[in-house]
Amino acid sequence: MISYVEDDDNIRDLVIYTLNSTGLPARGYDSGKSFRESLKTEKPDLILLDIMLSGEDGIALLKSLRADPETAGIPIIMATARGSEYDKVRALDLGADDYITKPYAMMELVSRVKAVLRRSGKTAASGTSMNDGSPSSGTGHSATPDELLHYGPIFMNTKKHEVTVNNEEIELTLKEYEFLKKLLLNPENVLSRDQILEDIWGYEFDGETRTVDVHVRSLRQKLGDAGSLIETVRGVGYRIRG
Repeated sequence: MISYVEDDDNIRDLVIYTLNSTGLPARGYDSGKSFRESLKTEKPDLILLDIMLSGEDGIALLKSLRADPETAGIPIIMATARGSEYDKVRALDLGADDYITKPYAMMELVSRVKAVLRRSGKTAASGTSMNDGSPSSGTGHSATPDELLHYGPIFMNTKKHEVTVNNEEIELTLKEYEFLKKLLLNPENVLSRDQILEDIWGYEFDGETRTVDVHVRSLRQKLGDAGSLIETVRGVGYRIRG
């Protein structure tokens, strides 16, 4: 189930209709308050969130959702008229998984929703995990060797979707996790920004490659001292090496 928080009735109705008609079950909410009430009985597979809401705005709601362990792992796409670089970077820094500005084409929105759902390993219809056969990593005892990835003190268990550094678990957003996984699968190799955008965002990205830099900065901070293992290759991209 997809939850769409938007206080404009016309936009909300159009998006909900489009999502439902393309096989993506969705419900709309006109405020952060009504959406919060819904969380007491159902956790969505993905949240579409406007910034300019009456009462609690979308940025405050994003912060709250990411701070709550019950909702921290739910993918969030900001869908808003606020299109400045500052707004985009701020939302991405706070843990948004994607950002799309109004007016947007409905099929582009559907494509982005599907891409984020694929990366999260769920479908909106079932809310169940999809086994994509990808390798995993971490320190969980139940994982098989090919489900573990590590470099130095960084361990990833893709079966459990867990990351630990020096045996301490850290919380990552979906894109931070996917980016780290790609680095761990390609140790010492340089990944270009364009390659990262295409592989991790799941579609041809037409925005600024600064989006990658924002996520790298956030990931380095969360990794602590191990963040220095992620090297910037000037003018090209990134690699993990140390």
